Order: sequence, then C-alpha cells, then structure tokens
Amino acid sequence: MRIVLTGGGTGGHIYPALAIARHCLQRKPSCEFLYIGSNRGLEKDIVPQAGFRFESVEISGFRRKLSLDNLKTVIRFWQAVGRSKKLLREFQPDVVVGTGGYVCGPVIYAAAKLGIPTLLHEQNAVPGLTNRFLSARATVVAVSFPGNESAFPKAKKAVYTGNPRATEVTGADPAAGRSSLGLDSDTPLVVVVGGSGGARSINTCMAEMADRVRELPGTHFLFITGKAYYDNTAARIAELGEQPNNLTVVPYVDRMPDILAATSLIVTRSGASFMAEITALGIPSVQIPSPYVTNNHQEANARSLQQGDAAEVILESELTGERLFDQIRKLIEDPIRREYMAGQAKKFGQPDAAERIYQHLLAITAKPAR
Repeated sequence: MRIVLTGGGTGGHIYPALAIARHCLQRKPSCEFLYIGSNRGLEKDIVPQAGFRFESVEISGFRRKLSLDNLKTVIRFWQAVGRSKKLLREFQPDVVVGTGGYVCGPVIYAAAKLGIPTLLHEQNAVPGLTNRFLSARATVVAVSFPGNESAFPKAKKAVYTGNPRATEVTGADPAAGRSSLGLDSDTPLVVVVGGSGGARSINTCMAEMADRVRELPGTHFLFITGKAYYDNTAARIAELGEQPNNLTVVPYVDRMPDILAATSLIVTRSGASFMAEITALGIPSVQIPSPYVTNNHQEANARSLQQGDAAEVILESELTGERLFDQIRKLIEDPIRREYMAGQAKKFGQPDAAERIYQHLLAITAKPAR
C-alpha cells in the first residue's frame, strides 16, 4: 500500500500521522510513504528525523478579520493544490491520510479531485476549521472522542477510532520508568508536565509548590519543565533551599511512555495526543487546558474527561501553586478515588486506535469485486 500523509503545524497533528505510519509498517512492511507538509511547521524537522520522505507545499491560515493577507492565502491555497496534484500524480498513492492543520487542506482537496481515497483524522473534541472544510470531501472521517461523529454532519462516513497515539504507549514498561527515577514498585508517582515544550503557567506553579511536596514524603514528584523553561524553573526552586528528596526536576524525558506507564497521577495540558496516551494507560489526571488554542478546544477535551469522572479540571485563570498542590494531595490521599478515576480514564482510552484506522484504510483502498 502506498500512503500519503499530511498534517502539520504542531506535534498534535504530526505525531498521530507518524503513529499511523508506524502501525501500517508493522502490519504490512511493504507500505511506502510520502509526507506532504509545510516548511513553516514542525513537520519539516520531525518527519525526516522519523525516517520518512518529506515534501512541502506553501500554505498559510486565514486571518479572522478582513485582510489583504487573506487574498494571498487564497492564492497560496490554489498554488498548493497544484503542487499537491503534481506530487500525488508522481507518487501514485492508494490513499491519502490527513491529520489536520492548514497544510492538510490543499493536499486532501487535491486528492479528492484526483479520485484518490482519503481518510481524515480529527484529534480534538472541537473540530478544526480545516477538517470541517474537508469533511464533505473525505472518504472517511475518523474521530478521537466517542459521539463526536455528529460534529461532521456533511461527512460521507464518520467513524470513531480513537487517537492512534494511544496505540504507541501500550507496550510501555512501567518498571523501566520507575528504574529511571530510582523508585520502588510501591511509591506513587506524580508527574507534572506542560507538554513537550513546557508551559509557563504550569512551571510557575511547579516553583510555587516545590517546597510543599515534603508534605507527601511517601510520594515522588517528577517536574518536567520543557527545555526552554528548565533553567529558570530550577533556579526558582533552588532559591527555596535544599530540594526535597522526593522531587526530581528535569527539562525533558526521552522515553515518556515508560514514565507514563509508572505514573499514579498526572498534571498536564489537554492536548489530544497526550490525552490519548494517558487514557490508553488509565492514568487519573488534573487537566489544565491551554487557553491559547483555536476554538478553546483544549478545554472541551478536558471537560470530556471531567464529565466522565476521569479527570479534575483547573482553568489557567484559576491556577495557583497552592490550589494545584491541594488538588494533588486530595487525590494522592484518596487511593480509592484515584483507582476509580483510572478505570474511568480507560473507558476513554482506545489502545487499538491505530489498528482501527488501518482497517479503514484497507476497506477504502480495496478493489471492488468483479
């Protein structure tokens, strides 16, 4: 099977596409891939590093008010459609998979015009503008949250698959995660992380509550600051005096799935891919959705878990180190509540999400019987 992947701008669009590719290779090693992205997005670095061929088209998003830039965007879109058609004709894919972001628009549109089957994957509870635009043209729209099929009323076919990132954590090793921190099997682990790049507000809370982790001596805390925030956060914690023995502060973790598999409670942003991973593993969470994202979709993601009793939610406007630590302590001191939340989280998890998507790819590329 020859597959074109497209999606970009942020890791939330790129990593699900790569998860699909890796699963397809596991199921059928003869699969061949071309990734079409933008040179302005993270995909230009991430995709080649992952070992996949990368080609780019020039595209940008619309501004939300009347602007001359929007006319330029329209011109770029049609130019990108033309280049996408050229790349598709050269590669001759059996199917095109889009995972969102502006670059997805011209590629999926071009594929539909060329009669190539397409699968569109939406990671968030609130669909992005590009995916809403493309949904009527896609062969199949796959969603990450159960019941979200209704968000695409114009789709030819909308199905619930879950997020393929969930599949990639199912083989994680909790013993390896604990070993990396020098923990035994009985020590509860609380992870506080603001995403792969970190989040300023969450790092501020890390510094504010660092000294209070002494109040839970039987629990280990792991603060993952993000590389850009590490020096400042570590310095602020150092100002408090000797760092508590039950606290580890790091800029980044290479094998995050193993750490997640060992985690008792996580404090995090509400990005779709990360949520797919923690629900697949059944980790109770305190969600702090970013207010700086399109359509406030992270709050919608977080509220879906909260309504299912899988998470607590603290909005950034209400966030303080004291409030966050009090919430963590409340959950750590109530293992029955945490166990219940873990079970509820697993109900949202879809460990076989990548396989579900793979089966849909087989179905839409199958040659009709004669």
